[in-house]
Amino acid sequence: MAKLPDETISNIFRLQQRLVALLDTATAAEYTLLQQFGETEETTPELEAIDNIKERLRIPYNRLHRILQQVAEYQPAATADMLNFLYRTIDEGDAIARFVIKYYC
Repeated sequence: MAKLPDETISNIFRLQQRLVALLDTATAAEYTLLQQFGETEETTPELEAIDNIKERLRIPYNRLHRILQQVAEYQPAATADMLNFLYRTIDEGDAIARFVIKYYC
């Protein structure tokens, strides 16, 4: 298996940057909500929603980190399954970022 194209690696880093920025935005919203209203019966659903969003952003970020490292360590013998998982994770991370932007930003 050949080395990953530079464009793919750049796409991964850009996606991770987007995911981190969205995670930062969600954390800031959570902090603001807690500072203004505290954790009450009324704010609990919103705080839980923010926690869910943060987890949805963390998962692809962490997967991208791990799989990219694994692919780099296995080169040039990375398997097709590893590469398929990497590209699927890129697509899923992009979809999650778009979803969060569309519905929560």
